Amino acid sequence: MIKTNFTLGVIYGNRDFFPDALVAEARADMARLFRNLGISAVQLSEKASKLGGVETYAEARKCAELFKQNRERIEGVLVVLPNFGDEKAVADTLKLAGLNVPVLVQGYPDDPGKLSPARRRDSFCGKISVCNNLVQAGIRFSLTTRHVCHPLSAAFENDLRRFLRVCRVVNGVRGARLGAIGARPGAFNTVRYSEKLLERHGVSVTTVDLSEILAAAGRLGSNAPAVRDRLAEIRAYAPAPGVPAEKLAQMAKLGVAISEWMEAHELDATAIQCWTSLQRNFGCNACTLMSMMSEKFLPSACEVDVTGVLTMYAMQLASGTPAALVDWNNNYADDENKCVLFHCGNWAKAFLPDIRISNAPILGSTLGIENTYGALEGRTGPGPLTFGRITTADAEGAIRAYVGEGELTADELNTFGNRAVARVPNLQKLMRYICRHGFEHHVAMTQSKTAAVLREAFGNYFGWEVYEHEPAEG
Repeated sequence: MIKTNFTLGVIYGNRDFFPDALVAEARADMARLFRNLGISAVQLSEKASKLGGVETYAEARKCAELFKQNRERIEGVLVVLPNFGDEKAVADTLKLAGLNVPVLVQGYPDDPGKLSPARRRDSFCGKISVCNNLVQAGIRFSLTTRHVCHPLSAAFENDLRRFLRVCRVVNGVRGARLGAIGARPGAFNTVRYSEKLLERHGVSVTTVDLSEILAAAGRLGSNAPAVRDRLAEIRAYAPAPGVPAEKLAQMAKLGVAISEWMEAHELDATAIQCWTSLQRNFGCNACTLMSMMSEKFLPSACEVDVTGVLTMYAMQLASGTPAALVDWNNNYADDENKCVLFHCGNWAKAFLPDIRISNAPILGSTLGIENTYGALEGRTGPGPLTFGRITTADAEGAIRAYVGEGELTADELNTFGNRAVARVPNLQKLMRYICRHGFEHHVAMTQSKTAAVLREAFGNYFGWEVYEHEPAEG
């Protein structure tokens, strides 16, 4: 499941010749905001330092120690500047704590009518100094949309919500455990990738031969409790008109075998060799099972596309909704900004209001339709679209990504499988970028508007080369 409750470490910057009341007011503002958003705070008490602020090296050490004691809870750090603040103390706190989590720097705005010593803040200037020190220390951080903004403003609430999503992506991708079931299809060089580059960024890949999964499924009896339960789950998940009962039973056994392997290795996501060995040696498609996993926020990608499923995982963390892996598949008539998104049938149910279990006509043309039951039929309707892709540029020893937004439309589309029509601004430019930089034909999508979150996580915190297509201003 997607985590929805958050804990942030909070640093209240202070400087002694500014009014103490400003720090006390900031603590009250943050308490109100955190209460409204369901955020827990780890912060110095008002008795642990002057008003719970951080100004001296001793206070920085005290705050850092508190953060270290709560290392397992803290998912990000918010730096609050009710006044100019002490830039060294803020940087020292983060260096000493060594949390390696995202940081957001906020500064309070001044009221032009209250610039007397009794109410003057100078956070506008102090924020620049704090950020300068963080850059010197090599500490990555995020900024608010407006240079200074009040914590109780709508603008800051939006910034904070976006930051929480960034935290979820960064912390989730670091330490992600992916499973690769089987070898990639022989004809699909496009899904090659570097395990070593992923490992360098905290992403591990556990592999298993497809034959081991099929053998485990084959040993399961039809009356095994786990098989009966999985069969009932499949029947409840989607209608299956015309699908033979024995094929549903095969799918149930395969699903149990995959789940048991995932649980044994504590995996977050899988990429599966979904053709042609599966159809030839077991006699069904894995699409429905993969859809069910993705719907449960355990994303599953076809064709052993490991960096594709990593993209799905990151994108579901950003959006809080299931992700799908799709093909940039067809042009849409003569519209230069529309295209068809397609796959033979493993998108999460959230994308498919008219979902049903069927077969795969393209694979069936060579493998036999009777061996492809388990593919899904369904059309995704109109709504928001975020798309993205992570790839390993092995020759350069780098990881690259692109992200962007568009919309899913209601344009007529008469075909089979899982399908949608997408409108992407300046689509031809995007296609040139994808081709020129050697990206895969697979792209991940969510029904959200979260490209900025992904850009911040990938580019700022992971240091990847990120192209954001046609970003919105701000």
